[in-house]
Amino acid sequence: MLPTVAIVGRPNVGKSTLFNRLVGKKLALVDDQPGVTRDRREGQANLLGVDFTIIDTAGYEDEDPQTLPGRMRMQTQAAVENADVALFVVDARAGITPLDEEIARWLREGDAPVVLMANKAEGKAGDDGVMEAFSLGLGDPVPFSAEHGQGLADLFQALLPYIDREEEEEEEGEPDEADFESAPLKLAIVGRPNAGKSTLINRLLGENRLLTGPEAGITRDSIAVDWQWTDPDGNERPVRLIDTAGMRKRAKVQDKLEKLAVSDGLNAVNFAEVVVLLLDSTRGLEAQDLRIADKVIEEGRALVVALNKWDTVENGSALYQGIKQALSDGLAQIRGVPIMTVSAATGKGLDDLIRVAFETRTAWSQRVSTGILNRWFERALEANPPPAPGGKRIKLRYITQNKTRPPTFVLFGTRLDELPESYRRYLVNGIRKELGFGAVPVRLTLRSAKNPYATK
Repeated sequence: MLPTVAIVGRPNVGKSTLFNRLVGKKLALVDDQPGVTRDRREGQANLLGVDFTIIDTAGYEDEDPQTLPGRMRMQTQAAVENADVALFVVDARAGITPLDEEIARWLREGDAPVVLMANKAEGKAGDDGVMEAFSLGLGDPVPFSAEHGQGLADLFQALLPYIDREEEEEEEGEPDEADFESAPLKLAIVGRPNAGKSTLINRLLGENRLLTGPEAGITRDSIAVDWQWTDPDGNERPVRLIDTAGMRKRAKVQDKLEKLAVSDGLNAVNFAEVVVLLLDSTRGLEAQDLRIADKVIEEGRALVVALNKWDTVENGSALYQGIKQALSDGLAQIRGVPIMTVSAATGKGLDDLIRVAFETRTAWSQRVSTGILNRWFERALEANPPPAPGGKRIKLRYITQNKTRPPTFVLFGTRLDELPESYRRYLVNGIRKELGFGAVPVRLTLRSAKNPYATK
C-alpha cells in the first residue's frame, strides 16, 4: 500500500487545485465558489519521484452532523483518521480565520501528523498570511501556490518523512489477455439524481464511504473506490467502483458546477468496462434514462440496468415487464440488456448484480477465432445473401475481429458503400446471438478493396 496524504482545510482555500497539481491531471472539479468538493476523492500522486495516495476532502465546516455540510465534515474526519499524514491548507492571502483555528485544534487533538501549507502565497500579497499561520501551533507553514506550482521542493521536504517508503509499488497497467479475468472490474454507476447510486456503493462496501442524503445532486466528482467482492465460490475478486453525479436532462442543467459534474460522469463512463444504469423503480423509466443508456452504448461500454428501491414497489411484475419492453423499444440497436432488481437500502440483489457485471465483462472482452468467425459468416450469407442494388451483387469476402473491449469486427468486400443498414444490423445481431456476445455493443467496420484501375 502506498502512503496516504489527506488534504484538509476550510472551503475555497485551493484543496482541489492542489490535488490536481499533485496527481498531474484535472481530476477534481474546481471553481471559484466554495463547497465544490463533497466526497473524498483519491488519486495517485508523485512528488519529485516519490509516489503516494492523495485524498481531496470537502471543506471543513462547523455545522450540525445531520446537515449536508455536517455530513461532509464527517467524511473529512474519516479520511484524516485513515491517513499517514494530514496536509492542512490555509489561504495565505485571506489570513487565518476562526474556522482555520477550529480545524487546527481538531488536528492537534488527533493522532495523524500534520503538515501546514499556506496556499496562494505567490508574490508579496501572501507574506502576512504565511507569518500569521505560525500562530496555529502546527510548526512552520510551507509557502505554496497550487495554481502556479511554486514551493514543490519545500512541500516535498515537509512530506518526505511520512511518504518515503522503500517498498516499490508495481505500476498498474492494462492487463494482458491471460490475466484479464483477475484484473479489477471497472464498474461505473450512472443514472438520474437521487436514484441511489452512492447508497448502493456504500451498501456494497459496508461503510458510509460516500456522502448520501435526501438532497438531490449531492455527488459532484466521480469517485473511484477499490473493493473486493466474494463470488459464490468464495473467491475474492477485485472491483473498482465508480460513483458519478446524477445526470439530468441537458435543458435543465444550467448551473456551471452541475455541467462540470455531468461531464466528469461521462468521462467516468469512458474509463469503465461495465456501466450500471441505476433506475429509481418508484419513478419508472424516463426518456433521460434512455439517453444515458444510449450514451453508454455509443461509447462502446457494456451496459447493465438495475431497478433500485425494488423493495418498495407494488405490482412489480407489471412494472418489470413494462420497463423491459420500453428498453427494448428505446434501445433497438442493442436488445437483451440485463435488467436486475435491487435494493441499495437492504442489499437485496446486489450480489447478483455484481455477478452479472463480471459475466458481461467476459462477453465484452472475448475474442473469436478467425475460423469460427468465418464459418458463422458463411452460414449467415447462405441464409440471407446480400442484396444486389442495380442488378450488381455486393460481394462480402470475409470478416475478422481486430479488437476487443468493445468487440470490433472488420468486414471486407466490394461495393460495401451500397450495403444497406438493415443488412449491417443483420450481421451485428447474428454476431451477438450466435457467437456469445449477448447484449454488449458490437462494432462492425466495412472495408472495400481498392480498385487498381480506378485512377487509370
